[in-house]
Amino acid sequence: MSDEVYDLAVIGAGPAGMTAAIYAVRSGLRTILLDAGMGGGQLQISPEIENFPTWKSVKGPELAAKMKEHTEEYLKVREFEAVEDISRDDGGFVINTAKQEYRARAIIMATGATHRKLGVPGEEEFAGRGVSYCATCDGFFFRGKRVAMVGGGNTAAAEAIYLKGIGCDVVLIHRRETLRAEKRYQDKLKEMGVEILYSHVVEEIVGEQLVKGVRVRDLKSGEEKLLEVLGVFISVGEDPHTALAVKLGVELDENGFIKVDRNMRTSVRYVYAAGDVAGGVRQIVVACGEGAVAATSAYEDIVNPYWVKG
Repeated sequence: MSDEVYDLAVIGAGPAGMTAAIYAVRSGLRTILLDAGMGGGQLQISPEIENFPTWKSVKGPELAAKMKEHTEEYLKVREFEAVEDISRDDGGFVINTAKQEYRARAIIMATGATHRKLGVPGEEEFAGRGVSYCATCDGFFFRGKRVAMVGGGNTAAAEAIYLKGIGCDVVLIHRRETLRAEKRYQDKLKEMGVEILYSHVVEEIVGEQLVKGVRVRDLKSGEEKLLEVLGVFISVGEDPHTALAVKLGVELDENGFIKVDRNMRTSVRYVYAAGDVAGGVRQIVVACGEGAVAATSAYEDIVNPYWVKG
């Protein structure tokens, strides 16, 4: 066990976690930054990013490396040190990893989320080569091309509308007879002429070096057919990494994400959340902003503990 008691432990070194750590250290908080992997979060699997300010185009791993380099001007990113357990004590929180036990007065949960996969042949093979989980990140590359959007909720509908709006020829594939998306999205899809395949599921994503099509099956007739598309956007939900937060009694919203207020405070005092694990608009620039807000709130509460809750 480390004898040092940190002011703040940031769990997760994606864009939200790294930004939070930078802000925390610069404000004078003794901070530790723990990550289950090599840092960067989903940046490590993002092929190309063109909507992050200052970069016209940058590969995800390159941006992750730049963020990490900046972060380590202030503190070490403790890579491959996953938090296995977390509990409360009189002085704050006890954090256990496979390597060591740490103590901290406050915690920022920046544990991220994982895009839910279809689990079909070709999905992993063509990830970053025609298969994407973020239309606003990668849609630009498919302007003027035929693409498939898989899903039927608000996010899938919104991303199909976005893709159509930037010039893609979109076919929306949904396993049910009706979309789950709100009526306003459904009306917009109809208005924009987005083709919808109801009661269909993707059986396989096919191609060579890049995606060339999807094999779909009609759930009513059992008939299979090949749709020629050059991109496949998958939006069937995300699984936020909330197990640690739940151990602390943090409240989740109706979709399973950590519930936060506008200052990134959770329902438990001295526990904050930022980035994809907190839901909302899941974009890099948003995660960075939320990380900055969470660290600022932690500083305010530690230095001037006016906020009493939980």
